Amino acid sequence: CSERGRSSMRNIVGLIVILAGLSLAAQSQNDTEGRYKSKCAMCHGGDGSGSTPAGKTTGAKDFRYPEVVKETDAELQEVIQRGRKKMPAYQGKLNADQVDDLVKYIRQLQGR
Repeated sequence: CSERGRSSMRNIVGLIVILAGLSLAAQSQNDTEGRYKSKCAMCHGGDGSGSTPAGKTTGAKDFRYPEVVKETDAELQEVIQRGRKKMPAYQGKLNADQVDDLVKYIRQLQGR
């Protein structure tokens, strides 16, 4: 096998690794979006506004409100894990990575 052939093979392997990583990232985003829809959207809405009937009844915060935007990631993680007022706790139901991904998703809804 020539040096040129080995170099081409390394490039192909590198491309496969990159594509696999992108595929996993896309799958993770899809999983997080689905998790948000199943656990959060009923109250917070698909856009995070809290303007759903359940959100209005429970007093769900609009994720874009300044007091929510200023919360740290750790504070949002704690709310997801422990719950707040009428919001259920997800500790033991979601693992740390899933909670982190939800916080990142909320940040996207906030435009951050």
